[in-house]
Amino acid sequence: MASIKVKFNPSAVNGHEGTIYFQILHERKQRQLFSDYHVFTTEWDERRSMVKVAHKSERRLFILSVRERIRWDTERLNKIIRKFDSEGLAYTADDVVDEFNRHANEYSLFNFMEGMIIKLKRNGKIRTSETYTTTLNSFKKFRNDEDIMLDCLNSEVMEAYEAWHRQRGVLPNTISFYTRILRAVYNRAVEEEIIENRYPFRHVYTGVDKTVKRALPIKVIRQIKVLDLSRTPPLDYARDMFILSFYLRGMSFIDMAFLRKSDLTAGHITYRRRKTGQQLTIEWTKEMQMIVDKYRENKSDYLLPIIRNPGTNERCTYRNVGYNINHNLKTIAGMIGLTIPLTLYVARHSWASAARAKGIPLSVISEGMGHDNETTTRIYLASLDTSVVDKANSLIMQSLK
Repeated sequence: MASIKVKFNPSAVNGHEGTIYFQILHERKQRQLFSDYHVFTTEWDERRSMVKVAHKSERRLFILSVRERIRWDTERLNKIIRKFDSEGLAYTADDVVDEFNRHANEYSLFNFMEGMIIKLKRNGKIRTSETYTTTLNSFKKFRNDEDIMLDCLNSEVMEAYEAWHRQRGVLPNTISFYTRILRAVYNRAVEEEIIENRYPFRHVYTGVDKTVKRALPIKVIRQIKVLDLSRTPPLDYARDMFILSFYLRGMSFIDMAFLRKSDLTAGHITYRRRKTGQQLTIEWTKEMQMIVDKYRENKSDYLLPIIRNPGTNERCTYRNVGYNINHNLKTIAGMIGLTIPLTLYVARHSWASAARAKGIPLSVISEGMGHDNETTTRIYLASLDTSVVDKANSLIMQSLK
């Protein structure tokens, strides 16, 4: 069986840092694997073959990170050796080094996750790739841009990450959102047999708490609808998009933004949800058309006045427009004395709540909103006629008159 020793090669230039390297010994032959870790001679403990830390040193945090990286690399090398031994195949010290270098990027969380993001984009899962990117950026900020090996992602690291978020005032559901994505990445690495599962998420929260009620009663939706905002076009536009989302059975803003004029045929809008890929059909009503008619200057191929300039970064445009709408909706909320934060997403909650208040079956509501994440719901909705949902939507819209 091969063995690993950590060594230090001091610099030939006085006062310069030396290099830490690994010595792989196997069948009386040795191979050196040089690292990117550089320390001064005074920071190396020859007896223990490890860096040493002075409590009052300005480089204390740096030396601690070097110590942690040495531990990661030693563990990876020993894992490679155990794998070779278990396979019963002849190997050399060179084979151990080559295997270490070949999988260097795979064992790094940042590199592995960035690879997943590239694959998601390639497969057309743009929105999912964006959530992964957001999570990776959050974790990088927590780590001060210092990468970590997947093997070293343990309970202690994840608990520290959770505590870091809490100290910054982040809500539990948001923390859970980040943690669940990291767990999905970790599980993928386990599936690909890059690492063994050490269950690093068992002591952190990965559930979903009940959120503050976001649904508005019909009378409040009506208040928003009849506000005279003609003197403030930005507020008028924000209100129109909010009401239109409600009319469209709580359609998400990203789906609204990418509706094309060609999606409207024979008095119906047919589209696929960006989140799930489910195809939905909605009856196009005169109330919807009245809002669209207010923005006839829209010359793009898109139906709604959200992405108005073809050729621009469309996803960036829709996000910026959505941000401005939500900012203006908060102003509108203040005008009517609303105590809950008013956003475009409130329209979706409100439609579901209004439908439920009308006694509309849960299966019909689920169909109307395009939910497909529950097996039972999918079974109930398998043969539901779209006209039933359109009738439900008509009942809700009548309440606004």
